[in-house]
Amino acid sequence: MQQQYAQSFLPEEDLAYTVLSDLKRVTREYATAATEASCPSIRQMFTNLLNSTLKMQGELYQVMQSQNMYNTASPVLRQEIDKQLKEYQQTQQKTSQFLQQRMGSQSHAMQAGYGHMVQQQQQYNQQNSHQPYYM
Repeated sequence: MQQQYAQSFLPEEDLAYTVLSDLKRVTREYATAATEASCPSIRQMFTNLLNSTLKMQGELYQVMQSQNMYNTASPVLRQEIDKQLKEYQQTQQKTSQFLQQRMGSQSHAMQAGYGHMVQQQQQYNQQNSHQPYYM
C-alpha cells in the first residue's frame, strides 16, 4: 500500500534524485562537522558518518546510472584540469610560504603535515591521470 502511494505520488527517478541530493548535502555537513570538531571522539564519529554517507551516495549513484536515471557530465579537456590543478598548487605554495613567514618555527610541523597531504594528492592525481575527468 505504502509503495503504491509513493509510486503514484512521485516517480522513482525523482525520489532517487531527492535522496541523492540529500546524501550530498549530508556529506557536506558531516565534513564540516568533522573538520570543526575539537574533541577527537566527536571528530571520529563525524568522520565515520561521513564515510558511510559517501558509501551510500556512491552506491545510489551506481544504481541510478545503471538504470539510466543519471547522466554523467561530458568529459573535460585534460588541459583545463591541469591548468586548475597548477593554480591550486600555486595557491597552496603561497599559503605555505605565508604560514612559514607568520608562524616561524611553529609552522614547520604544520607544513610537514600539509606538505605530506599535498604530496599524497599529487600521487593520487598521477595515478588517476589516465581516467577522464567529469565536471
